[in-house]
Amino acid sequence: MIDRERTSRVMMDLIQVSHTANLEALPQMVAEHARSVGLHDCAMFLVDLQDRMMRQVTGRGLDAGEGGEEVRVDGTLPGRAWQRVDSVAEPDSRQGRRRWWTPITDGVERLGVLRTDVAEDEQPEQVLSDVASVLALLLLSKRSFSDSYARLVRSAPMNVAAEMQMDLMPPPAYAGHNVTVGAVLEPAYDLGGDAFDFALAGATLHLAVFDAMGHDTAAGITANLAVAACRNARRQGATLPEASRAVEQTLLDQFGTKRYVTGILGDLDILSGELTWINRGHHLPILIRDQRVGTTLTCPPSGPMGTDFGIPVIVCREQLQPGDRLVLYTDGVIEARDADGNEFGRDRFIDFVLRHHSGHFTLHETLRRLMHAVLDHHPGRMDDDATVLLAEWRGGHQDELTP
Repeated sequence: MIDRERTSRVMMDLIQVSHTANLEALPQMVAEHARSVGLHDCAMFLVDLQDRMMRQVTGRGLDAGEGGEEVRVDGTLPGRAWQRVDSVAEPDSRQGRRRWWTPITDGVERLGVLRTDVAEDEQPEQVLSDVASVLALLLLSKRSFSDSYARLVRSAPMNVAAEMQMDLMPPPAYAGHNVTVGAVLEPAYDLGGDAFDFALAGATLHLAVFDAMGHDTAAGITANLAVAACRNARRQGATLPEASRAVEQTLLDQFGTKRYVTGILGDLDILSGELTWINRGHHLPILIRDQRVGTTLTCPPSGPMGTDFGIPVIVCREQLQPGDRLVLYTDGVIEARDADGNEFGRDRFIDFVLRHHSGHFTLHETLRRLMHAVLDHHPGRMDDDATVLLAEWRGGHQDELTP
């Protein structure tokens, strides 16, 4: 029988020996330590940037995945474990063992799945969850300096703008301190000028979405400058209007009035649920309440940052209720067109989020399905970036966090 305490000690040993290991060394180290506690044929699979495919980490080749298996997210048992964030067992046993698939998550960021073979009379879900949690920490400790990791989770060549954005933006998922945040951005490998940002400081959750003029490397540089200037200002204690003016001045200094970005900048008090926000010429946010109402928030717009219009920046306020979801997005979501020229549209966008919200999908699974629906609606190369940043304020009413 699998001993949870012994497994915990073995996982601590694994952490110790992994400190100086690279990504390529992890598969063998993990397999050896897991085998010693009765978990056989262990393998890690990482999900790609578009959440469509998972690839095995073998430790071989330039992408650390040479000779490994691939499994689709949709329509497979491993994919179901990843989507539902729950361990699932294959129905048939083999030679006295049953194969299990367990999601590898860091908080609510879904990295991939763990495959293990366990004695068929075991109920190993909790032990597998413990092991997967350790593996998530190990993978993240290698991700930031591993080109192999970056190659493994890519399914196509990436343009320079996307390379910049991926390195600058925060992870696409966070949960804790009364809030859950998720973000998606497409086309993942061919970005132009969209960017999102979020960060915590004490009891304040900072949120921002930017959309730079154009769809080229210059647009990517503009969006990167906007994010960096906004972060720099707020980390020095700037208010929302001051941060947006810092972005504007940075763009003016670099480009004159030839380049600009629209954006929504907001601060959410995670204790009280009060949202303060400003509109710099951007699409208005949507507030989803009671799993059935999608309301557009309003705020007098100032000019896009970089235009130097001199329009006053107005700070607006909204009191959120527990369970409210705030949706920030860029025009590429609603303006994606099908082969007949029909837009995906704002109504379809809101309806999709509402239906999947009320269907009890997690926030991050809702976003994944939404972006795939947008991509499916727009066959071929997208004409513009499509970004969604979704934040849920729980207000202390939900203790359990599900990725």
